[in-house]
Amino acid sequence: MLRKVIQIDEAKCTGCGQCVLACRESAIGFENGKAKLMREDHCDGLGLCMPVCLADAITFIEKDVSPAGNTAHYADKEAAGSSLESSPVGGCPGVIGGNTVMQWPLQIKLVPIVADYFDGADLLIAADCSAYTYPKFQQEYAEGKTRIIGCPKLDEGDYTEKLSEIFANNNLASITVTRIEVPCCDGIERAVRRAVKMSGKDIPVRSVMFSIEGTILYDGE
Repeated sequence: MLRKVIQIDEAKCTGCGQCVLACRESAIGFENGKAKLMREDHCDGLGLCMPVCLADAITFIEKDVSPAGNTAHYADKEAAGSSLESSPVGGCPGVIGGNTVMQWPLQIKLVPIVADYFDGADLLIAADCSAYTYPKFQQEYAEGKTRIIGCPKLDEGDYTEKLSEIFANNNLASITVTRIEVPCCDGIERAVRRAVKMSGKDIPVRSVMFSIEGTILYDGE
């Protein structure tokens, strides 16, 4: 199917991330520090990303886009014989607490709706302060999980709609949501539970609350 999609000039891209935020379809992500059209089938061709790109790195092209959504990004990885298990999506070399980052980006607003790293995953949704509050957070809660983080107080809007789309469009094994005992953290837990209901999926949710002193106040369903 021939239709209009964006094209990003990697040489011009500064990696500022504004286009990722502007894309309402979560079609754009990062690879090696540069913006990249990850899902051609998700690009709506409206170009909301173009005015926010100060580097003038985004243009339109007409392209035959498969409805199945098999983009060049994934085809290139298969041709190279690589796998998402052995190479983190986006190729980010960063680490968190000594463990390689499992996906990129980590921020809820930047995470794509559909991604291979969600398939069968135990998903950790963390209020960003929680990772710094509990000393053994990495070993006891983050290790082995696909992770996304956010802060309802710092981000505009509500996470519910974005999370419900992620839950509905991927086969998640479980969800763990971590927060601390401050009022602003209520928002992330409420959003997760509302999103599970909206998604129509029966996904087990584990809630964890830390005190501001770094102890566990609650850990359960």
